[in-house]
Amino acid sequence: MITEHTSNDPYCFVEFYEHRDAAAALAAMNGRKILGKEVKVNWATTPSSQKKDTSNHFHVFVGDLSPEITTEDIKSAFAPFGKISDARVVKDMATGKSKGYGFVSFYNKLDAENAIVHMGGQWLGGRQIRTNWATRKPPAPKSTQENNTKQLRFEDVVNQSSPKNCTVYCGGIASGLTDQLMRQTFSPFGQIMEIRVFPEKGYSFVRFSTHESAAHAIVSVNGTTIEGHVVKCYWGKESPDMTKNFQQVDYSQWGQWSQVYGNPQQYGQYMANGWQVPPYGVYGQPWNQQGFGVDQSPSAAWMGGFGAQPPQGQAPPPVIPPPNQAGYGMASYQTQ
Repeated sequence: MITEHTSNDPYCFVEFYEHRDAAAALAAMNGRKILGKEVKVNWATTPSSQKKDTSNHFHVFVGDLSPEITTEDIKSAFAPFGKISDARVVKDMATGKSKGYGFVSFYNKLDAENAIVHMGGQWLGGRQIRTNWATRKPPAPKSTQENNTKQLRFEDVVNQSSPKNCTVYCGGIASGLTDQLMRQTFSPFGQIMEIRVFPEKGYSFVRFSTHESAAHAIVSVNGTTIEGHVVKCYWGKESPDMTKNFQQVDYSQWGQWSQVYGNPQQYGQYMANGWQVPPYGVYGQPWNQQGFGVDQSPSAAWMGGFGAQPPQGQAPPPVIPPPNQAGYGMASYQTQ
């Protein structure tokens, strides 16, 4: 949202991901009183009928930004490296606060390469920033977006699990699931400590360094499309006894859940806060209808024991121990 307070008649612009959502907001808010004043809502106009197409430009992901860093700050910081076509610090649409990352687009590839090399690790505000290439992601299919029924809120998700829980379950990827794909998808939200993928089951666990980063990832990625599959994200559940290699569980307590949970499922599309990552951590479709994620280096070996913890109101999945292989010393996983 962009606000302007310098004139006697203050105004703002609100950008939606979906045209239908913007139309609904216009119909509902025009003429409504806010703080005792009747507001006028209309379609915004731009100098040109279409936004600048930057899909063929070279996009740089900028992470670990201090909360006070603005779009102008990162634009100024990266300007010495070449002509910038676009720049943006991604903000939470509900709170207006920075999510700690942004994107800078250059016209020339060499300029973007130099920016990545020389700006990575540099101090901007009170933090050392991370830089990397932003990799393009396809937008979610329209039919999937139409199925969106519920939008998760960060405030709700962050309180659904213990502050010590930093693990995200991501399921529904029936094919193409790899460690690199998960790293590319989730790295914009914070430092990833470990990733564990189960391609044959279509799900993975991603452990972040902080609870808040994991919450942002759940809100952002849940309901988006990865490799053509609509994914479901919620809190993973860390095993209470990390020293045991395997766990014995009475599957009867879960009823018929174990019989159906592993089958292909259809999930409604979810767009969080108007940004597609889909939504947080990708070069937003509100700018050029293109989505970008970030590529990262390989992670350390996976050591924790994690399981899926479904949202409130849903039955939890059963715990299936990993194959009993000789020399397999990792902690157990609670999986589908």
